[in-house]
Amino acid sequence: MSNSKSLDFTTSNHPSQSVVQGTPDPNTGVHKHRRIYESLRAEILAGHYRYGEKVPSETRLVERFKVSRPTAARALKDLEVNGLVERRHGSGTFVRHTATTERRELGLLVTGLGQGEVFEPICNQLAKSVSDNNYELNWGQIHSEQSEGRALAVERTCHRLIEQRVAGVFFQPLELVAGMEDVNLRVIEALEQAGIPVVLIDSDFKQFPERSKYDLVGIDNRRVGYLLAEHLVRRGCRRIDFIAHRGASPTVDARIAGYREALFQHDIIPEKAWTHLIDEVDDIDVETVRQLVESGPADAYICHNDYTASQLMRDLIQLGLRVPDDVRVVGVGDVKYASALSVPLTTIRQPCAKIGMMAVELMLQRIANPKLPSRDVLLDFELVVRESCGRHLT
Repeated sequence: MSNSKSLDFTTSNHPSQSVVQGTPDPNTGVHKHRRIYESLRAEILAGHYRYGEKVPSETRLVERFKVSRPTAARALKDLEVNGLVERRHGSGTFVRHTATTERRELGLLVTGLGQGEVFEPICNQLAKSVSDNNYELNWGQIHSEQSEGRALAVERTCHRLIEQRVAGVFFQPLELVAGMEDVNLRVIEALEQAGIPVVLIDSDFKQFPERSKYDLVGIDNRRVGYLLAEHLVRRGCRRIDFIAHRGASPTVDARIAGYREALFQHDIIPEKAWTHLIDEVDDIDVETVRQLVESGPADAYICHNDYTASQLMRDLIQLGLRVPDDVRVVGVGDVKYASALSVPLTTIRQPCAKIGMMAVELMLQRIANPKLPSRDVLLDFELVVRESCGRHLT
């Protein structure tokens, strides 16, 4: 009796559970029929082949991928099992599913939703515009408050949207989380591989001044920093510090660049020590602010958002400093409580509804024409002047 065991290669109808016949391509390590399958699937989902169109025949695939005819046939069979194509005897293989005809659902992956007030009106308008264009919105909400949990939830939500074959994804990159650059990159690469269009909301995932190849809608954050700094200079301020959170989105780097540019334009040389990066969102307290003031008292502080500005004003006042008589403070966001603070806050009001509306417009254009060049749509914003900048002092 022989002790050798025979190998039984069987195939399941579920593609993720299939046992692959043969051996992988020695150059790529990927089974040859799977390479053909993934290439055609990406092309179909990206709209290169539309509903009812004929895909390349087995003969054409043999020539294109340098494989045997059974390998090409296996790839087409897997596409049929997944419902992407229909094989008609004697006629060929035809597309049953495309991005522009059957998929009427768009995915929302906004990592800042629930973490502040800015993204709620953006997403509400985005949902309305999606509905107005006869699409449905798949809300990919991130519920975890912990950094590690949020990062994991973002990736899981991304893969869920891919599995549900959404026609496009609105993505606001993760921020203020350790390893966020890697997480954002994995999300983008997964969507790219699945052939799903992406429109970035508010910020890029690459650090300023780098730029990715994806459409983006937001505001000109460099101009935000410039305008706030110039506004304070015109009110007599010379030493203006900038306060931000370490690991915040690239929008903050753009604001810092604009703030420095404005100071240079007014013959003020900004020192490196004037820019303060706080490690955690809630790390601003009385002791932190005391050290900040003692290290070199500023005439004014530009905070990267209204929440930081409100924390700073609270502690400055507790230390006995008068806002704006002794020091001036401005923020970005114009959250609901900005005008109700003990000293109403001067801030930047973002066009949230317009951002949501334009994001949908960009997405529909991208779906209709995947070959469009990438676009930055930077909407105008409003400087809301209140007491914290010392408007009554001039």
